[in-house]
Amino acid sequence: MERIKENSPSILLFPWLGFGHVNPYLALAKKLSKMNFHIYFLSTPIILKSIKETLDKNSTNYNLSIQLVEFHLPYLHELPPHYHTTKDLPPHLNSTLIQAFQMASSKFPSIIETLKPNLIIYDGFQPWVATMASSYNIHAIMFYVSSTSGLAYIYHQFLYGSSSLTSFPFSSIYLHDYEIKKLDIQPTKPRDEKAFAYIILKSFEQSHNIVLLNTCREIEGKYIDYVSTIGKKELIPIGPLIREAMIDEEEDWGTIQSWLDKKDQLSCVYVSFGSESFLSKQEIEEIAKGLELSKVNFIWTIKFPKGVNTTIEEMVPQGFLESTKGKGMVIEGWAPQNLILNHSSIGGFITHCGWNSILESMSFGIPIIAIPINHDQPSNSRLVEELGIGVEILRGENGKIMKEEVAKGIRKVIEEKPRKQIHLKAMQLSEKIKLKGEKTIDEGVKKLLKLLY
Repeated sequence: MERIKENSPSILLFPWLGFGHVNPYLALAKKLSKMNFHIYFLSTPIILKSIKETLDKNSTNYNLSIQLVEFHLPYLHELPPHYHTTKDLPPHLNSTLIQAFQMASSKFPSIIETLKPNLIIYDGFQPWVATMASSYNIHAIMFYVSSTSGLAYIYHQFLYGSSSLTSFPFSSIYLHDYEIKKLDIQPTKPRDEKAFAYIILKSFEQSHNIVLLNTCREIEGKYIDYVSTIGKKELIPIGPLIREAMIDEEEDWGTIQSWLDKKDQLSCVYVSFGSESFLSKQEIEEIAKGLELSKVNFIWTIKFPKGVNTTIEEMVPQGFLESTKGKGMVIEGWAPQNLILNHSSIGGFITHCGWNSILESMSFGIPIIAIPINHDQPSNSRLVEELGIGVEILRGENGKIMKEEVAKGIRKVIEEKPRKQIHLKAMQLSEKIKLKGEKTIDEGVKKLLKLLY
């Protein structure tokens, strides 16, 4: 690790170890590098290996302007280096990874001393970054990559506790009882330091004067204003920052594109639950039966946790693949999501409502069929309904996915009569985002410059 000597101001970017965080940070790195900033991108070697492969295939040469810097976690027998990322991490090791990440904080001061960045942009899992940076007279600001509406809900809970749940000023954003049980929200212990939400809010509060957001006012204006008021920070939206389609994806894209080209406009749904949300066999079966009942064309990507020895044939209902032949394409593992969503045959997106997926769908004007699983996904799903750009699948007891409701949700978005209003609103929002996009980034960077000079 060495400091590159140059005249450009330098910014150290330090995301959490999930690719849902790394991708918007990398998108920000690319934007900033084109504006004459030198970027230090700090992460674990396994993540940097993937980033390097991505940058090497990019048509723009970022090798001089984006410098990859290794952040080494302590050795733990149960957490070898290839598990120093949430990608393919067995679920039972999630807490171990967080623990190792926090243990590695002692290495951060030496990184600051070596690189001497002019500014540090950090994520919600490491409130210690801002404290350490201040001892070197370096400003550190948080870049929050999830939804601001979800942040508003959590912040309200932690400030005011369970006694004022009903006073949250936006009735569209709420959680069901079964969702609250899944989340690390403790309204009765609003300052529980072990709570995931507490760590994020601590990172927010430590941020120097401002917080960057991966959103825009067209999507979450009132929530930006509310968090700014209760959090006493200036919030700067710089999004949506979404992942670019890369050259190597084009090869995988050919077969999928040929299949989609044969379908009518807006006649297909794309089904994906992200890279880190895994469904049970029962949930996969209900979604499969719902797709079959809907009689709609579909592309479905299914991913299994690393080390789980199973196949798609074993997880879907018997005869499903045969009965949907021609109407459906099922892919195991990765698929070029943004290329699929941007195809004219796609009329809806069945998603877990991870924020990156939501932003991609919004950017391409694709209506959402929401089946949230965990984390900020339920509040993201409620935002989708509030904006009128999609529907949430009605769940049964304890959040059970039901085939009839899956089919009903699909038909609301894909069938011609009910889809008109939803599709129109999705397209209108997409146009607003496109018109505002680059201007939002530029305005955010100008405010960053004020911190540097």
